[in-house]
Amino acid sequence: MATEPVTRRTFLANGTAAAAGAAAAVYGAQVAMADPEKAVPAAAPQSEGKSTMKIGFHTDAFNSAFFNFEKCLHWAQEHQLHFIECGVMDGVSWAHGLGYWPHLALHEDPAMLRRKMEKYGVQFSQIDAAYPMSGLDGPLYGVPYVMKSIAWAAQVGSPRVDTTDGLHAPAGLTDEEAMSLMKRSYQQIIEVAEANRIVVNIEPHGYFTTKPEFIGRMLKFCGDSPYLRLNLDFGNVFIAGQDPVAFLGQFIGRLNHVHVKDVSPSLAAVSRGKQAGIPISHCALGDGVNAENIKKCFAMLRDHGYDGVLSMECEGQGGPMIERSLKWVRQTLAELNIAVQ
Repeated sequence: MATEPVTRRTFLANGTAAAAGAAAAVYGAQVAMADPEKAVPAAAPQSEGKSTMKIGFHTDAFNSAFFNFEKCLHWAQEHQLHFIECGVMDGVSWAHGLGYWPHLALHEDPAMLRRKMEKYGVQFSQIDAAYPMSGLDGPLYGVPYVMKSIAWAAQVGSPRVDTTDGLHAPAGLTDEEAMSLMKRSYQQIIEVAEANRIVVNIEPHGYFTTKPEFIGRMLKFCGDSPYLRLNLDFGNVFIAGQDPVAFLGQFIGRLNHVHVKDVSPSLAAVSRGKQAGIPISHCALGDGVNAENIKKCFAMLRDHGYDGVLSMECEGQGGPMIERSLKWVRQTLAELNIAVQ
């Protein structure tokens, strides 16, 4: 069989094409590592004209049931959920070591954990490193903890790390002194986040972050960096006395992740406007006084083109309460013509 002679130009053209193909493959792998959600295909084809979002959950739901993290992965797989969020700790604990805690430690090998999660078809939407950044010990303990969490997140495949402030005004500091302290801390943190291509979210959960005038300034601590964004918790802003719909409308352009949390009538009657957040809501989604706000927020997210994760945050009761919450979220999204990936 006759072959054409290979000229220098042909050789170079073929070599360039091969190199470009290899580079594209490497780049694709890097993108998948930096934002693993992009590497996961939709569970079902998106219907024409529908917005698409993802449903996940925070493993806090299983604190009271003493699940370990892998049992949470089992639960996610059984209920066809592909996104999970958990807390991380820098150290050891008897509860974690004995398997009674549904969160993770930073000493756990991220590559082996990622491989385990892939077997369940589950990936991180975010890891929670929410040490309060507003106090005098924020730079001492919070900054290195968050930085270490960012590097671990990059290896384990979590595209985001969640942070927040303290529940109360910090002792020994004026509001402006605390804001200055946090600004310097976040500037240091975002240097590491940008190097690792990990988004750092600020969650409304404390004295400063549940007030629009403060969190608006906090989200600009690093200018227009795409690595400092908002994780909005509908329940926390509600219990702090804010309107979740108005809060979302003001900051929707900086939104990167969502916590879906309802509030029981009894808790709202006693605590609304008097506390800055809810650690775990003992109210199924759709059963509380925040349900209509959540529906309106879902519609706003749809109209804005949000295609990220809606992470459920509620008590699970070992399964029944979070299962009821999941059913309500799926039904509500279907009513709003929002597809689920």
